[in-house]
Amino acid sequence: MDEFEVWEDQEIQFDLSINKVLKMRNGEKIIDRLEFIEDTKGNSGDKGVLVITNLRAIWHSMTLARISLSIGYNCIQDISTRIVNSRLKGITEAIYIQAKYNGLRYEFVFTNLIPGNTRHFTSFIGVFKAYNSSRLYRELKLRGAIIKNDRLRLLMFETMYSIANGVWNLSSEQGNLGTFIITNIRLVWYAESNETFNISLPYIHINSIKIRESKFGEVLVIGTNGYSGGFTLGFRIDPKERLRSITKELSSLFHIHSQVPEFGVHFVITDQV
Repeated sequence: MDEFEVWEDQEIQFDLSINKVLKMRNGEKIIDRLEFIEDTKGNSGDKGVLVITNLRAIWHSMTLARISLSIGYNCIQDISTRIVNSRLKGITEAIYIQAKYNGLRYEFVFTNLIPGNTRHFTSFIGVFKAYNSSRLYRELKLRGAIIKNDRLRLLMFETMYSIANGVWNLSSEQGNLGTFIITNIRLVWYAESNETFNISLPYIHINSIKIRESKFGEVLVIGTNGYSGGFTLGFRIDPKERLRSITKELSSLFHIHSQVPEFGVHFVITDQV
């Protein structure tokens, strides 16, 4: 796996070592940590710790270090509550999670063993909603409603750095003339003739930024990682000096963002009960 690929919100992993499962990648932040949480479906009767980050939920046993779960939010299809029969708490209300990964469906049930404590509901569900509402920070988007009157709809933590006109998107034989908008979070291109024909590419999905020779001459080639489909995108920018200048700026912002990624997931814990 490429060092820049973000797997934490994209995968479900079982029984990683405690050091590996709790290792936060760049930009990953612990939002809440709750002790005495039972993995009621998978490890009934076992007390554990639920760690909620901006990318995933981590559960690990308090007694057996080798037992753990890492559930990426992008795998979760639904979160609700339901009445369950906990081996440690009896009949009680718990978080019920339906998820899918690698074509397989999973169910997870987490019960808070502390009487009257509902913080795992508010934290888990609140952070998951914040994740779902901020997907443009983390997903490659085609033909989105991101441009209005030639202006980019900026995200909350986004800063625009430069605009470059006269950029040819080489996805078709004849190419499409358009504009680059370069920000601290993503690269956006949209067509001059139709602003709804566009691409929003977060830096976290970029694997490589290079200049290569092609039938169109020297072009900017951007490779995306497997989580976004492993695409290769080509752009022609004239003259060559301008091509090199834009490539240098993109490469610099990509590496800066890789060190401190902005995933767009922000949630403040207010209920401490």
